Amino acid sequence: MLRRAWQTTMIALARQQGLKRAIQGSRLGAALARRYTAGEGPDAALARAESLKRERAIRGSLYALGEYVADAATVAETVAQQSAIVERLAASALDVHLSVDPTQIGQVFDPALARRNAFAVAEAIAAAPDLPSRLRAMMLDMEDLSFVDPTIALHDALRDAGLPVALTLQAYLRRTEADLERQIERGGRARLVKGAFVAGAAESFTGRAEIKANSRRLIDLMLSRRARERGFYPSIATHDDALQLYAIERAAANGWSDDQWEIEMLLGVRGELAAAHAAVGRRVRLYLPFGRDWWPYAIRRVGENPGSVTLLARSLASRG
Repeated sequence: MLRRAWQTTMIALARQQGLKRAIQGSRLGAALARRYTAGEGPDAALARAESLKRERAIRGSLYALGEYVADAATVAETVAQQSAIVERLAASALDVHLSVDPTQIGQVFDPALARRNAFAVAEAIAAAPDLPSRLRAMMLDMEDLSFVDPTIALHDALRDAGLPVALTLQAYLRRTEADLERQIERGGRARLVKGAFVAGAAESFTGRAEIKANSRRLIDLMLSRRARERGFYPSIATHDDALQLYAIERAAANGWSDDQWEIEMLLGVRGELAAAHAAVGRRVRLYLPFGRDWWPYAIRRVGENPGSVTLLARSLASRG
C-alpha cells in the first residue's frame, strides 16, 4: 500500500509542469538527469551506448524522451531525433534497440501519422548495414491499457512487412499471456516489463505477489523449448534479481544459450547487478533515455526505486 502511494505521488510530480521547469533548470536537479538519462541529444546517447559496450559488454536501448505528445511539431522533433540515431547507427557496429512510444510519434491525435513515422524509422533501421545478429531493431514500448491493441496492431503490420521490430508486453495485465502466445507463434521479439500504469482488477493484477507470479508464468512461456524452436527472441526486463535468476534457470533447463535471449535493465538502477551478469557472458541491455525533457521520466524511476529519495530531496531543495 505504501509503495503504491509513493509511486502515485511520483507520477503526480511528473505531471506538474511548473515543477518540471524549475527542477530541469536547477543545478542539483541535473544529478537526477545524469543518473537516469544518457544525455541531451543523439550524439551523447550513442557515445554512452558505445562506452557501455566497449567497457562492460553491455548493449543499449536508446529512447528519445517524450510521451503522450499532442502536437505535430513535437512529434516531428522526436522523429528527427530518432532518425538521427538511426543515421549514426549505420556507421557503428552496435546492436542497439531504438525504443519508440507510439504516443510520441502521433498515436494520440493521428494514428495514420504514427504509422507512417513508425514505418519510416523501421525502414531506415532495416537499410543500415547488416549485423552478425538480428538484434538491431525498433522496440515498440507499451503504454497504458488504451494503447495496447493499437500498439500490437502496429507491431504486427511492421513485422508483416519484414521490418526489424520488437514489442513490449506488461506482466501486470491479465491479457498479456494470450498476447505473448501469439507473438511466440509468430517467432517474433518481445520484451517483458512489469508495467508502470494502473488498470482495474478486471484487466490487471494489482498486488505485488500476483504480478510477480504472473511474471514467472510469462517467463516460462518466453523461455520454453517451444519458443526457442519457433525462433522467438525474449528480453526479460526486470531489476528483481529473483526473477532474473528464475529466467536464467528456465533458459538453462530449456536449452537456451546466453546469446539467444537477454536481460534488460534501466540506466541508473542496480548498475552493479547488470555489470555482474555481463561479466559472466550473459547478454545485458540497458534502457538509455536521452533528451532535454527528462524530469517526468526520472521522477517515475524514483517512484520505482524509493532508495533514490535522497537524490530527489536534494533536487527539490535546489528549486529557484
